[in-house]
Amino acid sequence: MTRILVVDDEPHIAALVGRALTAEGHDVVVAETGPDALTRAVEPDIDLVVLDVGLPGMDGLEVLRRLRAHGSTVPVIILTARSGTRDTVDGLDAGANDYVSKPFVVAELLARVRSRLRESAAATGIITRGDVTLDVLARRATINDREVDLSAREFALAEQFLRNAGEVLSRETLLSRVWGLDFDPGSNVVDVYVRYLRSKFGPERISTVRGAGYRWE
Repeated sequence: MTRILVVDDEPHIAALVGRALTAEGHDVVVAETGPDALTRAVEPDIDLVVLDVGLPGMDGLEVLRRLRAHGSTVPVIILTARSGTRDTVDGLDAGANDYVSKPFVVAELLARVRSRLRESAAATGIITRGDVTLDVLARRATINDREVDLSAREFALAEQFLRNAGEVLSRETLLSRVWGLDFDPGSNVVDVYVRYLRSKFGPERISTVRGAGYRWE
């Protein structure tokens, strides 16, 4: 399961972001001060940090600078009530991967979290969504550390779903990315392989979006 550190000294904001991330299947831990954030962020089980700039004890940008100086490459999304190009530049120069200004729309923050996690997964070759993990380099799939036997085509389809979790993928898109075929309205190969994946990962993980395609929940 992906673990996300939320750092904010405003309890209602930390709770709001935490609930939204938990609803998307992430494990959330919270820190309220700069020193606590730095201590927690360097731990190896943290996959992403949502970091407020205005923190007691140590400014969020200083937390980020020290985190990067420590050698950490964990993705960091900065949250701040400050506005202006200078603050954006300072945040990115300090090593932020993304930057969201307060007040923010939760759906936008979640989209940025998904994007940064996809980038991180692409760099490491490990994709985790809830209790399902794909090791792309080793071509290994697991559920709660239990290995799942997948054919090469099943693995490729599962990889598309996990890389784009929460998004609707059309049959045309999946045919092109997994089979390299132009869309044939008469082909049911995608539907067949979706059934294979449902039988191995559980039917509740892949939803049918009528008239649009499939979505990994």
